Amino acid sequence: MSGAAEVARTPPSADGRAVTVDAFLDGRVEAVQPASGHHRSGLEAVLLAASLDSRISGTVVDLGAGAGVAGFCAAARCKRAKVVLVERNAELVDCARAALERPANAGFAARVRIVTADIAAPQAEREQAGAGRDLADHVLLNPPFYDRGTRSPAKARASAHVLAAGGLDPWLRAATSVLKFGGDATVVFRADGLADLLAAAARRFGGAEIMPIHPRPGEPAHRILVRAIKGSRAALKLLPPLVLHEDEGNAFAPGVEAILREGRALASVNRAWHGGRARPS
Repeated sequence: MSGAAEVARTPPSADGRAVTVDAFLDGRVEAVQPASGHHRSGLEAVLLAASLDSRISGTVVDLGAGAGVAGFCAAARCKRAKVVLVERNAELVDCARAALERPANAGFAARVRIVTADIAAPQAEREQAGAGRDLADHVLLNPPFYDRGTRSPAKARASAHVLAAGGLDPWLRAATSVLKFGGDATVVFRADGLADLLAAAARRFGGAEIMPIHPRPGEPAHRILVRAIKGSRAALKLLPPLVLHEDEGNAFAPGVEAILREGRALASVNRAWHGGRARPS
């Protein structure tokens, strides 16, 4: 189970493309996603959005946003925040724009802006596209999980799952550029990539909070959620884990179910998590 419920599916168009309409947060968010050929967002995107305190204001930037699921869920939860989606793939940008027209998303659509830009492009190009310096108070990143050389039958799907040349460095460099000093970046990544992630964040971010994500009790972590602060020199913290499922069956643990269905904050399930809390005014 991915945290999404399919609402509708269109037949293939003349160019062979079909999309699904998928509901998140128990229908408070609807995303339009390609039925095949691209990465389809689910659990990781919802957890990434849940990393933010719902009381935050300012601007949230979803880098490499895909069809916009993480950014849309953040906008639905954080009603005082503006959200900017940054995505290079034209088909996924079209999907995100189509989703903003859906009635289910009317409550937050006016607070969402879509920027077509490649995060690995030179900074001047990103700025010209609308992803300029010091834009964000909070950044969300869901980079491809796998290194180059991983095979995929679809080129578009491979680009969403496989890191390009430079690995994680372009992602953290772009996050540093768009973040204000003292702003935070939150990344969801595979657990065995933690060393690479920390290396890419070094000299750019500090005060990292690392939350391992385990499929079930007693099983190794397969994902990590990491939050770090631009310009901070604070020490790293390894937090208690988030366990997705009970010992048996496929049902989510009650706290995780509350995140996926009710839009609860990650901090309500794991009190050690401090990600993206509202700052005193």
